[in-house]
Amino acid sequence: MTISSIKGAFVASILIAVAASPTSARAHVLQASYAAVGPETSVPYGWVDFCGRRPEECDVPRLAAVDVRLTDETWALLDKVNREVNAAIEPISNLDHWGTLLDHWDYPVDGRGDCKIYALYKRKLLIEGGFPRQALLMTIVRDLHGEGHAILTVKTDHGEFVLDNLSDEIRPWNATGYRFVKRQSQENPNVWLAVGDPVRSPTYANR
Repeated sequence: MTISSIKGAFVASILIAVAASPTSARAHVLQASYAAVGPETSVPYGWVDFCGRRPEECDVPRLAAVDVRLTDETWALLDKVNREVNAAIEPISNLDHWGTLLDHWDYPVDGRGDCKIYALYKRKLLIEGGFPRQALLMTIVRDLHGEGHAILTVKTDHGEFVLDNLSDEIRPWNATGYRFVKRQSQENPNVWLAVGDPVRSPTYANR
């Protein structure tokens, strides 16, 4: 399955649902905390390379920070994108896919990819569906095995959640067990900020 064949259905369903969304949030939304963000840090090579090949994705204006207003409808859309992208893309390592050890970030042009491809595509679909760019942040972590891993952080008015190709469940950032390293600035996606480790005692209610 290619990028064009899975894009249309996502965007159409997102736009329809957003148009039908009520103005007030319903009960039972999740609660999470906010990560402690530090100073500017190095930009991942993969993002720099991605911007060189797709400059239209990165030559964007600086914007004021905005969080997603979390409602049952926006949560359902986040869940849909996370699950369906996870199912649509065939997992493959960076080396097997691109023939290089250097990080190659891209969209799933051939329906395959590693963690960066999943996260980038979820970000793209959500932006096209009307979510603010400033709330969808590419994030680098160390996974449960200490390996480098990329996820998408979603900043909301109820805390920060992550969309992850290793889980169909959207989780609070501090309920993943990951060690957070860096992520994009809300104001400028070409600026990356250090992120503090989560407190491993999350308190949140499942829907």
